[in-house]
Amino acid sequence: CGVKKPLCTVTFYFSFRIYEEGRESIPEHPYLFETDVEICLIGGSCKSPVERFWNGNNMMYILQKAQHNEESDPMEESKTDDAIYASELLPKERSGPVALSVRRAKQLISLYTMVQNPNMPHLKISELVVLPPLWIRCDGSDPEHTCWLGAEPLKAGNKITGINFYMVTCDGPAADKTCFANMEELKVAHKMKHHSSIVMTKGFAQYELVRAAAIEDTIIESESNIYVDITWNTVDKILETPPLISAAVLNITLESGDPRSPVYQLYRELQFLLALAEGLKTGVTEWPEPLESESAVELVQEFLTDLKKKLDGYCISGHSNETEKIKCDTAAVDSSIKSIFSERGDLDFAEQLWCKMRSKYVSSYQELIVCFTLIIKSLEHGEIQPWIHQGSSSLLSKLIQQSYHGKIEVVSLSGITPIQMLLEIGLDKMKKDYVSFFIVKSGSCLLFQDYFISTSVDLQEQVHRVQKLHHMLEIMVSCTVLLQFKHENLFPLTQICMKYYKENPLNEKHVFQLPIRPALVKKFYQNDNPEIWKVDISSGHGQKEVKTTWQVSTNPPVEHMTSNTTGLFSDSTVNGSSEERMYFITMAKCSQVHFT
Repeated sequence: CGVKKPLCTVTFYFSFRIYEEGRESIPEHPYLFETDVEICLIGGSCKSPVERFWNGNNMMYILQKAQHNEESDPMEESKTDDAIYASELLPKERSGPVALSVRRAKQLISLYTMVQNPNMPHLKISELVVLPPLWIRCDGSDPEHTCWLGAEPLKAGNKITGINFYMVTCDGPAADKTCFANMEELKVAHKMKHHSSIVMTKGFAQYELVRAAAIEDTIIESESNIYVDITWNTVDKILETPPLISAAVLNITLESGDPRSPVYQLYRELQFLLALAEGLKTGVTEWPEPLESESAVELVQEFLTDLKKKLDGYCISGHSNETEKIKCDTAAVDSSIKSIFSERGDLDFAEQLWCKMRSKYVSSYQELIVCFTLIIKSLEHGEIQPWIHQGSSSLLSKLIQQSYHGKIEVVSLSGITPIQMLLEIGLDKMKKDYVSFFIVKSGSCLLFQDYFISTSVDLQEQVHRVQKLHHMLEIMVSCTVLLQFKHENLFPLTQICMKYYKENPLNEKHVFQLPIRPALVKKFYQNDNPEIWKVDISSGHGQKEVKTTWQVSTNPPVEHMTSNTTGLFSDSTVNGSSEERMYFITMAKCSQVHFT
């Protein structure tokens, strides 16, 4: 440290300032820390990049290589104080995080330790403050292939008593299980390192239950995934299958619109609804190419003619046949799932009209005007008296209700009015579709039903909430079809999804978590290899607890590592008839240094 302004002291005050700023809001981008290093502050609500190896849940610093100056010497120290104090954010266009050399990381760990050590009065730090834990991305350039170095202050009240040091190393990928550690050897090594006589073990395994499948040799790009995390106490051997008494959590991430989904046709119906909503907002509607030879005008004309013939018996005789006709239409819904989601049997006039005018048939704004002109004229002349559900708030429903009294208001079919009329009846119909599923199939009492089907918000918000309902439907159907979930499992999952979507916007990347019994999904993973398997060996209690972690994973355990062989299989098997997963092998060790 220099005489004029020790680097340790400058570093402390800069780190403390970032920490204080982070109490109000976590900075979106890293700060420049030194000429070759940038610093990030990760808050408790953010996903920790070291969550597999460290169970802290408070703020933490991440140090990594600065990306603004690739040619700078990684060993070069800051030449001026201004470089240290620079607070301007780095550019938003960034690639993934870049690691520092292990040697540079050790220098920074030493610097951090010095400013946290109360036995360093010559640093002239007026008031020693406990800083957040520090983790540094490393490039694995040392013989141990270190990928993380970490330091965490130990404290008693507001007093710093020592530092926990962490070291995470990684090898692989490899398929040779003979290079895997032995459970007893791991426990013995931990006991010797930490002078412990008793150790505890805890296992963790993650299995992928549903992964992206190939269709005609093409992988569908999708974020969808269903996997299970299982934890248990007392591990006897490496890669053991979790016992059925373990705790398990199902993790579901599902992206709508997969053509293989049994409700894909309903998804297409929703896309047409979204196109209408966008047209209402922008004034420009993109009309899809019709999928059927019959036009919407022809279908509506036939429908009205049929109703005129059955004016006196529509509700009794005409309703059933027409519904059956529409069942065949919309269930292009896969026959294998008709018992899960099929067209309702109580479609009213407006809903049947939507089925005839949606994207399969209607292809232009002019065609839409003709359809509504035919309907309104039939209502004005008393040629039809169609049945509609109570509570519908669409303009067409109001016109139908007025027609019961022999007079309807004049509607100008110009501007956005025809699009809004079609959007309204589509919204009404799809809301009832989703509500019907959640009540009948999942047995949900729809605690938040009013939120999802409310008409007190504008049409755009109503459409947004219908999107949420569809995403929930896709999740329920996937769990029903792929995991054979029954009511007792669907009900709590429905409640979890509803609670999330009442409080948050649509987010198809969100991971929905459902606690389950391992026995519920055991048949899907019992003969499969885990994506992640790890064991934690620990001893001591409280701040004296120390832990050793051994883990294998099919993907790199840290995001700043890259490999072209992730998730691959090995062809070099013993008998040539089976495939083995290639694994990255990761070790995390800790040690303690006490200041007093």
